[in-house]
Amino acid sequence: MILKTFIEPPIGNNNYLIIDEESKEAALIDYSTVDKDIENAVKENGAKLKYILLTHGHFDHVAGIRPNAGLAALPAEENTPHVQIVMHKADLGWLKKVNQFMPMFGMPEMTIPTVDVFVNDNDILKLGNLEIKVIHTPGHTQGGVCYLVDGKLFSGDTIFRESVGRCDLEGGDFDQIVESIENKIFTLPPETLIYPGHGKMTSVEWEKEHNRFM
Repeated sequence: MILKTFIEPPIGNNNYLIIDEESKEAALIDYSTVDKDIENAVKENGAKLKYILLTHGHFDHVAGIRPNAGLAALPAEENTPHVQIVMHKADLGWLKKVNQFMPMFGMPEMTIPTVDVFVNDNDILKLGNLEIKVIHTPGHTQGGVCYLVDGKLFSGDTIFRESVGRCDLEGGDFDQIVESIENKIFTLPPETLIYPGHGKMTSVEWEKEHNRFM
């Protein structure tokens, strides 16, 4: 698996591009802003973008999905399906109101994208020879999910290095996020690497020992 990380404005979001090396099918996990570097990475690896996988619906994780720009506008080859936008249905409300928040960060409003696939806990998405497991981890938002692939957990804003996602916004619940981490993340193998929505990479083993919120 090829993995590339892009740190994006407005607040240092991590966007992750994963590519199955054999099939060249690709997925982008969160899409914070239109970035030519991401588009170029897809093209330079000869990849075909299959999914934009959203960890949750907050504006800073979805603002790059613009119908006439960026990856959402990549021309599909003949008989090739368009890029599928994937998220948990419980966060659809957040997606629909992103334009309430964009001007606060100097970002232009966007056309609300259509979600193609609503995922649930334990769903499996195929990316070439890779399997992407969906893990529903409510607490930061009600529709927050993590994506587990090839021993790597892309955790969005559920867990960070020695921290957890904020729970003071609509739909947030601290007890729920602790339960999600304890029952869904800390039960994974300790060597599982965690790639969060902000900040540095960590691991299940490290967080079980050092996360001060757990």
